[in-house]
Amino acid sequence: MGIKREIESLPGNYQMSIDCLVEEAVEARALGIPAVLLFGVPNEKDEFGSGSHAHDGIVQEAVRALKQAVPSILVITDVCACEYTESGHCGIIQDGYLDNDLSLDLIAKIAVSHAQAGCDMVAPAAMLDGQIQAMRKALDSHGFQNLPIMAYSAKFASKLYDPFFKHGTQSAVSFGDKRTHQMDFFNSDEAMREIALDIEEGADIVMVKPALFYLDIVYRAKQEFRMPLAVYDVSGEYAMIDAAARMGRLDRDAVMLEALSCMKRAGADIIVTYFAKRAAELLRSKEQYGQAETDYDSQETEGMKIR
Repeated sequence: MGIKREIESLPGNYQMSIDCLVEEAVEARALGIPAVLLFGVPNEKDEFGSGSHAHDGIVQEAVRALKQAVPSILVITDVCACEYTESGHCGIIQDGYLDNDLSLDLIAKIAVSHAQAGCDMVAPAAMLDGQIQAMRKALDSHGFQNLPIMAYSAKFASKLYDPFFKHGTQSAVSFGDKRTHQMDFFNSDEAMREIALDIEEGADIVMVKPALFYLDIVYRAKQEFRMPLAVYDVSGEYAMIDAAARMGRLDRDAVMLEALSCMKRAGADIIVTYFAKRAAELLRSKEQYGQAETDYDSQETEGMKIR
């Protein structure tokens, strides 16, 4: 109770106990932010990530608390095992490798447990082959046919995740890397294939992650698929802008709004960002927004959806 610990590499963002999370959600909703995306930081981990689908797991309890206290806010849950495994990998490790097929059952269990807790949407982040199909089948069989899936369809193996995994969830990998199941950042054609597969398997929303360095992928995905498209403005992108602003190198608010506007211009319908609260504050205040040194069209910017 009462835990609100600032994340070292992401100033202004916090690890929170459930009571503080509820307070944060109340404030976010009052600012017009329609949704939150939950990541769990468990007390215990094991090789099978068993805490990820526990009835009394941290995310499951957080979902129940949020839906009771702030029913109007959309609760999206990250579906991955990396926060719960001792290795920090996104599934079950066998003989030094992530076992994709063995991990699909785990991912499906996590999704169902989140649905049973009352979440409004699940967001699988593991980039396992066949995970959308496995989750859709499991959700449907448990009576959650209408629960939408926001798939991390084009998730690149990026060092821009480091601030979040090292300090945010303490889930940095203990060995190796995630390039066996996340995408090579040189390859754009693979991203299109992965998105197409997720759509075929039943994804309702597709995502490109990271966002700012991958706007060519965002634009191409929107043009090719015309699907609801999310982008994840990741921790490294936030940290670069924040650090440069703290050094006096740039105007934090102006660059933040420019970056978010570029994501929307490229085709993003939903933006997941650590800047959400500050962006919402600026977008709700014409006076504050007018002070930013920008030439943006206000109607376009005000249409942004900040998660």
